[in-house]
Amino acid sequence: MLATGRPFFSWSWVQQNWGQIVADLDQHIELTLIAVGIGLVISVPLAVVAWRYRRWRSPVTTATSVLYVIPSLALFVILGPVTGYFTITTAEIALVSYTLLILVRNTLAGLESVPDDAREAARAMGYTPGRSLVRVELPLALPYLFAGIRVATVTVIGLVSVSALIGLGGLGQLFVTGLQGSDDGPFYTPILVGLVLSVVLAAVADLLLVLAERLVVPWSRAGSPGPTRGGRVRTGAAA
Repeated sequence: MLATGRPFFSWSWVQQNWGQIVADLDQHIELTLIAVGIGLVISVPLAVVAWRYRRWRSPVTTATSVLYVIPSLALFVILGPVTGYFTITTAEIALVSYTLLILVRNTLAGLESVPDDAREAARAMGYTPGRSLVRVELPLALPYLFAGIRVATVTVIGLVSVSALIGLGGLGQLFVTGLQGSDDGPFYTPILVGLVLSVVLAAVADLLLVLAERLVVPWSRAGSPGPTRGGRVRTGAAA
Protein backbone atom coordinates (compact mmCIF):
# COMPACT_ATOMS: atom_id res chain seq x y z
CA MET A 1 0.00 0.00 0.00
CA LEU A 2 1.38 3.38 -1.03
CA ALA A 3 1.31 6.50 1.12
CA THR A 4 -1.59 7.77 -0.97
CA GLY A 5 -3.70 4.79 0.09
CA ARG A 6 -3.64 3.33 -3.43
CA PRO A 7 -2.46 -0.34 -3.62
CA PHE A 8 0.91 -0.90 -5.28
CA PHE A 9 -0.66 -3.52 -7.54
CA SER A 10 -4.36 -3.82 -8.31
CA TRP A 11 -5.72 -7.10 -9.68
CA SER A 12 -9.10 -5.49 -10.15
CA TRP A 13 -7.57 -2.99 -12.60
CA VAL A 14 -6.01 -5.89 -14.53
CA GLN A 15 -9.34 -7.71 -14.71
CA GLN A 16 -11.24 -4.61 -15.80
CA ASN A 17 -8.69 -3.75 -18.49
CA TRP A 18 -7.77 -7.26 -19.63
CA GLY A 19 -9.16 -6.72 -23.13
CA GLN A 20 -7.00 -3.63 -23.65
CA ILE A 21 -3.95 -5.41 -22.22
CA VAL A 22 -4.36 -8.24 -24.72
CA ALA A 23 -4.85 -5.74 -27.55
CA ASP A 24 -1.64 -3.93 -26.55
CA LEU A 25 0.21 -7.26 -26.41
CA ASP A 26 -1.07 -8.20 -29.88
CA GLN A 27 0.08 -4.85 -31.27
CA HIS A 28 3.49 -5.31 -29.63
CA ILE A 29 3.89 -8.71 -31.30
CA GLU A 30 2.68 -7.38 -34.65
CA LEU A 31 5.07 -4.42 -34.64
CA THR A 32 7.96 -6.71 -33.67
CA LEU A 33 7.26 -9.32 -36.36
CA ILE A 34 6.93 -6.69 -39.08
CA ALA A 35 10.16 -4.94 -38.06
CA VAL A 36 12.26 -8.12 -37.84
CA GLY A 37 10.75 -9.53 -41.05
CA ILE A 38 11.45 -6.39 -43.07
CA GLY A 39 14.86 -6.12 -41.45
CA LEU A 40 15.72 -9.62 -42.67
CA VAL A 41 14.50 -8.90 -46.20
CA ILE A 42 16.76 -5.84 -46.34
CA SER A 43 19.76 -7.09 -44.36
CA VAL A 44 20.49 -10.45 -45.99
CA PRO A 45 20.85 -9.06 -49.55
CA LEU A 46 22.88 -6.12 -48.20
CA ALA A 47 25.20 -8.52 -46.37
CA VAL A 48 25.59 -10.73 -49.44
CA VAL A 49 26.51 -7.71 -51.58
CA ALA A 50 28.96 -6.48 -48.94
CA TRP A 51 30.50 -9.95 -48.73
CA ARG A 52 30.80 -10.49 -52.48
CA TYR A 53 32.01 -6.96 -53.26
CA ARG A 54 34.41 -5.89 -50.52
CA ARG A 55 34.34 -2.23 -51.50
CA TRP A 56 30.71 -2.09 -50.35
CA ARG A 57 31.40 -3.49 -46.89
CA SER A 58 32.46 -0.23 -45.28
CA PRO A 59 29.58 1.85 -46.73
CA VAL A 60 26.99 -0.77 -45.72
CA THR A 61 28.25 -1.23 -42.18
CA THR A 62 28.74 2.50 -41.71
CA ALA A 63 25.23 3.32 -42.91
CA THR A 64 23.61 0.69 -40.69
CA SER A 65 25.73 1.85 -37.74
CA VAL A 66 24.56 5.45 -38.20
CA LEU A 67 20.93 4.33 -38.27
CA TYR A 68 21.48 2.28 -35.13
CA VAL A 69 22.77 5.19 -33.06
CA ILE A 70 20.10 7.74 -34.03
CA PRO A 71 17.83 8.26 -30.98
CA SER A 72 14.35 6.92 -31.66
CA LEU A 73 12.64 10.17 -30.63
CA ALA A 74 14.81 12.15 -33.05
CA LEU A 75 14.03 9.63 -35.79
CA PHE A 76 10.29 10.04 -35.17
CA VAL A 77 10.66 13.80 -35.53
CA ILE A 78 12.70 13.46 -38.73
CA LEU A 79 10.27 11.00 -40.31
CA GLY A 80 7.11 12.76 -39.15
CA PRO A 81 6.79 15.32 -41.96
CA VAL A 82 7.27 12.58 -44.56
CA THR A 83 5.41 9.55 -43.21
CA GLY A 84 3.16 11.15 -40.60
CA TYR A 85 3.80 11.60 -36.91
CA PHE A 86 1.30 9.03 -35.68
CA THR A 87 1.50 6.23 -38.26
CA ILE A 88 2.65 2.63 -38.21
CA THR A 89 4.96 3.47 -41.12
CA THR A 90 6.93 5.91 -38.99
CA ALA A 91 7.17 3.41 -36.14
CA GLU A 92 8.27 0.57 -38.42
CA ILE A 93 10.92 2.58 -40.26
CA ALA A 94 12.47 3.42 -36.91
CA LEU A 95 12.23 -0.15 -35.61
CA VAL A 96 13.58 -1.70 -38.81
CA SER A 97 16.56 0.67 -38.78
CA TYR A 98 17.64 -0.77 -35.42
CA THR A 99 17.68 -4.34 -36.77
CA LEU A 100 19.88 -3.69 -39.79
CA LEU A 101 23.26 -3.40 -38.10
CA ILE A 102 22.71 -6.55 -36.02
CA LEU A 103 21.47 -8.66 -38.93
CA VAL A 104 23.98 -7.40 -41.49
CA ARG A 105 26.96 -8.02 -39.22
CA ASN A 106 25.79 -11.48 -38.20
CA THR A 107 25.09 -12.49 -41.79
CA LEU A 108 28.53 -11.25 -42.82
CA ALA A 109 30.13 -13.16 -39.95
CA GLY A 110 28.28 -16.30 -40.99
CA LEU A 111 29.36 -16.03 -44.62
CA GLU A 112 32.95 -15.38 -43.56
CA SER A 113 32.86 -18.50 -41.38
CA VAL A 114 32.08 -20.86 -44.28
CA PRO A 115 35.08 -23.21 -44.70
CA ASP A 116 37.03 -22.97 -47.92
CA ASP A 117 36.75 -26.71 -48.48
CA ALA A 118 32.95 -26.37 -48.58
CA ARG A 119 33.22 -23.79 -51.36
CA GLU A 120 35.78 -25.92 -53.22
CA ALA A 121 33.49 -28.95 -52.96
CA ALA A 122 30.62 -26.90 -54.36
CA ARG A 123 32.74 -25.73 -57.29
CA ALA A 124 33.88 -29.33 -57.91
CA MET A 125 30.23 -30.36 -58.15
CA GLY A 126 29.64 -27.72 -60.80
CA TYR A 127 27.74 -25.23 -58.66
CA THR A 128 27.54 -21.71 -60.04
CA PRO A 129 28.40 -18.90 -57.58
CA GLY A 130 24.70 -18.14 -57.14
CA ARG A 131 23.75 -21.76 -56.52
CA SER A 132 26.69 -22.19 -54.16
CA LEU A 133 25.49 -19.16 -52.20
CA VAL A 134 21.94 -20.48 -51.86
CA ARG A 135 22.71 -24.17 -51.35
CA VAL A 136 25.99 -24.06 -49.42
CA GLU A 137 27.14 -20.72 -48.00
CA LEU A 138 23.86 -19.33 -46.67
CA PRO A 139 22.85 -22.65 -45.04
CA LEU A 140 26.26 -22.80 -43.34
CA ALA A 141 25.79 -19.19 -42.19
CA LEU A 142 22.39 -19.91 -40.62
CA PRO A 143 23.64 -20.33 -37.02
CA TYR A 144 25.09 -16.81 -37.16
CA LEU A 145 21.94 -15.48 -38.82
CA PHE A 146 19.73 -17.06 -36.16
CA ALA A 147 21.91 -15.51 -33.46
CA GLY A 148 21.39 -12.13 -35.11
CA ILE A 149 17.64 -12.68 -35.39
CA ARG A 150 17.46 -13.53 -31.68
CA VAL A 151 19.32 -10.37 -30.69
CA ALA A 152 17.34 -8.21 -33.12
CA THR A 153 14.02 -9.63 -31.93
CA VAL A 154 14.73 -9.04 -28.25
CA THR A 155 16.05 -5.56 -29.08
CA VAL A 156 12.93 -4.64 -31.03
CA ILE A 157 10.64 -5.99 -28.31
CA GLY A 158 12.30 -3.55 -25.95
CA LEU A 159 12.18 -0.66 -28.43
CA VAL A 160 8.56 -1.08 -29.52
CA SER A 161 7.46 0.55 -26.28
CA VAL A 162 9.14 3.80 -27.32
CA SER A 163 6.67 4.15 -30.20
CA ALA A 164 4.00 4.82 -27.57
CA LEU A 165 5.27 8.39 -27.94
CA ILE A 166 3.53 8.50 -31.32
CA GLY A 167 0.37 6.70 -30.24
CA LEU A 168 1.45 3.11 -30.92
CA GLY A 169 3.88 1.16 -28.78
CA GLY A 170 1.91 -1.93 -27.83
CA LEU A 171 2.76 -2.60 -24.20
CA GLY A 172 4.34 0.83 -24.09
CA GLN A 173 0.83 2.24 -23.86
CA LEU A 174 0.61 0.65 -20.42
CA PHE A 175 3.71 2.57 -19.36
CA VAL A 176 2.12 5.80 -20.57
CA THR A 177 -1.08 5.01 -18.67
CA GLY A 178 0.84 4.34 -15.50
CA LEU A 179 3.08 7.38 -15.75
CA GLN A 180 0.15 9.68 -16.40
CA GLY A 181 -1.35 8.37 -13.18
CA SER A 182 -3.24 11.05 -11.33
CA ASP A 183 -2.64 13.95 -8.99
CA ASP A 184 -1.39 11.39 -6.47
CA GLY A 185 1.46 10.32 -8.73
CA PRO A 186 2.17 7.37 -11.06
CA PHE A 187 -0.15 4.36 -11.11
CA TYR A 188 2.19 1.37 -10.87
CA THR A 189 -0.15 -1.47 -11.87
CA PRO A 190 -0.11 -0.88 -15.66
CA ILE A 191 3.63 -0.20 -15.52
CA LEU A 192 4.28 -3.53 -13.80
CA VAL A 193 1.96 -5.38 -16.18
CA GLY A 194 3.70 -3.88 -19.20
CA LEU A 195 7.14 -4.64 -17.76
CA VAL A 196 6.36 -8.26 -16.91
CA LEU A 197 4.68 -8.95 -20.25
CA SER A 198 7.60 -7.37 -22.14
CA VAL A 199 10.10 -9.60 -20.33
CA VAL A 200 7.95 -12.70 -20.83
CA LEU A 201 7.43 -11.88 -24.51
CA ALA A 202 11.18 -11.49 -25.05
CA ALA A 203 11.90 -14.78 -23.27
CA VAL A 204 9.23 -16.68 -25.22
CA ALA A 205 10.38 -15.21 -28.54
CA ASP A 206 13.99 -16.18 -27.81
CA LEU A 207 12.96 -19.71 -26.83
CA LEU A 208 10.89 -20.13 -30.02
CA LEU A 209 13.83 -18.96 -32.13
CA VAL A 210 16.15 -21.43 -30.37
CA LEU A 211 13.70 -24.24 -31.14
CA ALA A 212 13.37 -23.05 -34.74
CA GLU A 213 17.15 -23.06 -35.12
CA ARG A 214 17.35 -26.61 -33.83
CA LEU A 215 14.83 -27.70 -36.45
CA VAL A 216 16.29 -25.73 -39.35
CA VAL A 217 19.99 -26.11 -38.48
CA PRO A 218 20.26 -29.57 -36.86
CA TRP A 219 24.03 -29.76 -37.33
CA SER A 220 24.54 -26.79 -34.99
CA ARG A 221 22.83 -28.77 -32.22
CA ALA A 222 24.88 -31.86 -32.90
CA GLY A 223 28.14 -29.92 -32.70
CA SER A 224 29.01 -30.72 -36.31
CA PRO A 225 31.25 -28.22 -38.11
CA GLY A 226 28.63 -27.94 -40.81
CA PRO A 227 26.68 -29.78 -43.45
CA THR A 228 29.76 -31.12 -45.26
CA ARG A 229 30.76 -34.76 -44.96
CA GLY A 230 32.52 -37.27 -47.16
CA GLY A 231 33.54 -34.67 -49.73
CA ARG A 232 29.91 -33.88 -50.56
CA VAL A 233 28.17 -30.63 -49.96
CA ARG A 234 25.13 -31.18 -47.77
CA THR A 235 22.53 -28.55 -47.02
CA GLY A 236 19.10 -28.51 -45.50
CA ALA A 237 17.73 -29.52 -48.90
CA ALA A 238 18.97 -32.34 -51.07
CA ALA A 239 21.92 -31.24 -53.20
